Amino acid sequence: MNLITQMSGTLKGGAKTIPLSLTIRPACGVPGDYKYFTDTAALMRMLHKNTDLSFDILTRFEGEMYSYASARLLGVELSESLLTEIGYFIE
Repeated sequence: MNLITQMSGTLKGGAKTIPLSLTIRPACGVPGDYKYFTDTAALMRMLHKNTDLSFDILTRFEGEMYSYASARLLGVELSESLLTEIGYFIE
């Protein structure tokens, strides 16, 4: 899956988390975009807990979320149970 974040609020001075709109898109190019509303802290907890991505990759992605209005993490393997938990239904 490809994960694309978009800030859905403003970063207030000293804030440690940003509200996000997370678009989950199949990496193989088929239709199936899903928007999930979360924040940077919850998203990073989810990625650390439910993926095998390295610490360096996750740190870079987190930095991009705080530095840019949009950040991308491509080719992430997400389990069917996680996708169902966040509301992305697989048929």
